[in-house]
Amino acid sequence: MTRNGSLSHRFLPRSSQGVTLVEMLIVVALVSLLVGITFPSVSSGVDSLRLASAGDSLVSFLNGALIRADRRQQVMEVTISKAGNTVLLRSTEPGYERRLEMPAGVEILGVLPALPAGDDGAPRRFLLFPGGSIPSFGVEIGNRRGMRKIVRIDPITGVPQIEA
Repeated sequence: MTRNGSLSHRFLPRSSQGVTLVEMLIVVALVSLLVGITFPSVSSGVDSLRLASAGDSLVSFLNGALIRADRRQQVMEVTISKAGNTVLLRSTEPGYERRLEMPAGVEILGVLPALPAGDDGAPRRFLLFPGGSIPSFGVEIGNRRGMRKIVRIDPITGVPQIEA
C-alpha cells in the first residue's frame, strides 16, 4: 500500500492493467465490419420510410385541398412543380397559400397525365371547383433507390390514393 491507501501498480495482476493494442484493433475491426454489413439495409429502410412519408403527406395535402374547395365553396389551384420539388395550394381567399416540399431524397418524377414530348418541366396547374367534377391527375414520386409511388386523385370518389 502507498501512503494514501491505494494499491501500487506493482501489486495488480497484469490483466487488470488495461487493453492491449491488438485487442483494441480486433474490436474496432469487428465493429466496423458490423457497421459495413448493416449500413445498406438501414439506409434502404430510411429511404423507404421517407418515400412512404412523402406519399402520405401528399395524400393529406391534396385531401385538404379537396375538402377546402367543397366546404368553403372556393376554387382551389394546385400547382405541381417538378423543378422546385414542391406542391403549392392557392385559394381565391386572399393570402391563403400552402406549400408542401418533398423531403430530402424524395423527388417529384412526373405529373400525370403526361404532356406531349414538348414538356419542358414547367409547373402544372389543376383547378378544383366546389361541387364540380374532380380533375383526374396524379403525382409520381421516387427516391434514390429507384422506388416509386403514384399519388392519384380518383375522379369518381374524389379521394387521393397511393399506388405502388
